[in-house]
Amino acid sequence: MQLTVSGKQVELSDALRVHVAKHLEIITAKYFDHALEAHVTFGKARSFFTCDINLHAGRNITVRGEGEAADAHAAFDDAAEHIATRLRRYRRRVSAHARDLNNRIKPQAGRQYVLASETALAEPELPADTEELHPTIIAEATAVIEILSVRDAVMRMDLAYLPVLMFRNYKTGQLNVVYRRSDGHVGWIDPCDEP
Repeated sequence: MQLTVSGKQVELSDALRVHVAKHLEIITAKYFDHALEAHVTFGKARSFFTCDINLHAGRNITVRGEGEAADAHAAFDDAAEHIATRLRRYRRRVSAHARDLNNRIKPQAGRQYVLASETALAEPELPADTEELHPTIIAEATAVIEILSVRDAVMRMDLAYLPVLMFRNYKTGQLNVVYRRSDGHVGWIDPCDEP
């Protein structure tokens, strides 16, 4: 596994780097044959340390964990426990669905766009005959639209720590969206045929 350990305005000891490497190897070996890469970032906020772990565990599987504590070792242990919990949940669900992998349809490719906000588009030099503003695309990426159950989509969204995930519903075949609401609950958009 390729491991990157860095600190934001924090000096990292060799003992901490060794602790991080050993602990992540143990966690990933428990749930995967081998993980691809991990980025561990330590920081200091007020009187406590923070730790952010981004683990690329396999194809389309990214897991994120955060922790904070009075010292850097405890902050890492807290974040690593979040990673272990998410990987454990993921592994259980994967083994439950492994039998029907051959019957699944291949995922679709899609495009992701980041659009400039309306305030960024407000230009005083626009011609007077322009009645509506067209947002400018400032970023573009290819995304995979997986065929998942709602439960698996929520799991993928939680594993990658994403605010929203689009997927094709395994039961209906329609495009669906799950998203994290401001109150902490998960929202699910499922199109219906009725107006």
